[in-house]
Amino acid sequence: MADQPNTVESKGEFEVSIPPVGLPGTLRIPDEAGAIVVFAHGSGSSRLSPRNTAVANALNSQGFATLLFDLLTSSEESDRANVFDIALLSERLLDAVHWLDRDGLARGYPLGLFGASTGAAAALVAAARLGDRVGAVVSRGGRPDLAGDALDQIRTPTLPIVGGVDDVVIELNEEAFVRLNGPKALEIVPGASHLFPEPGALEAVIGHAARWFARHLAASPAGPRRTTENTQR
Repeated sequence: MADQPNTVESKGEFEVSIPPVGLPGTLRIPDEAGAIVVFAHGSGSSRLSPRNTAVANALNSQGFATLLFDLLTSSEESDRANVFDIALLSERLLDAVHWLDRDGLARGYPLGLFGASTGAAAALVAAARLGDRVGAVVSRGGRPDLAGDALDQIRTPTLPIVGGVDDVVIELNEEAFVRLNGPKALEIVPGASHLFPEPGALEAVIGHAARWFARHLAASPAGPRRTTENTQR
């Protein structure tokens, strides 16, 4: 297997190291998974984000594989400017997708992207570059304005989810929304703030995201055909 990372398996869960930088991540593949969702966390967070982990766990229970991984190395995180370097973050997301398409563990699944905060901008830039390879994008409290000109190139079905009292982020998402050229919807969760800590708020995010991915990934193009001969478990 080309560029095989170090992988530790436990009941469909794999601790992975994504080339070329060796970014740590967690890949979960439920039985009969029909698609995979790759997560891009926001500024000041990591693959261990409790909110993204909760979303990923819920998607796993509904038959989606998930990959959560660190977008930056430990040394890179020490430079605060890297947290807002959308070009760098989107490149790391592309690295993860290209690895998934090469590697037998999740090769050939229809692909969705889930981004939070600045990670949403990285997901949108990656979707613009990957074209039909990405079947759906969901953002949670995202900063789509940071995606710049990539917004005008996106034809991927895109769902921004924003808290109802997150006024500035609502405005940023509404302005970005009109520039998206593919199927799209904007969900505003009543009473929720930026991190969706209110009772029922994150559950609402999970519901919206799961429905969007289920609708759009079912008929999405996949990458190279997944074969059991190339799968190392």
